[in-house]
Amino acid sequence: MKLFANIKTFAADESGAVTVDWVVLTAAIVGLGIAVVASVRNGTTSVGNQIQSSLTSATIPELGALDTNPNADDG
Repeated sequence: MKLFANIKTFAADESGAVTVDWVVLTAAIVGLGIAVVASVRNGTTSVGNQIQSSLTSATIPELGALDTNPNADDG
């Protein structure tokens, strides 16, 4: 009969319920974060590739070739 009393006490004890709730909430937040990263990944990769190609094809003018005042007369 002591076994049944211990089982009844164990079933009524709620001290670990809060821990289980936090574990479930944390798992849900981590899962949501992974889902957001997976959905945004393709778009950011595409933008990154476009920026890379733009910077790769960019030309840098020489410092002396820049005209600081295009309206001024040279002579």
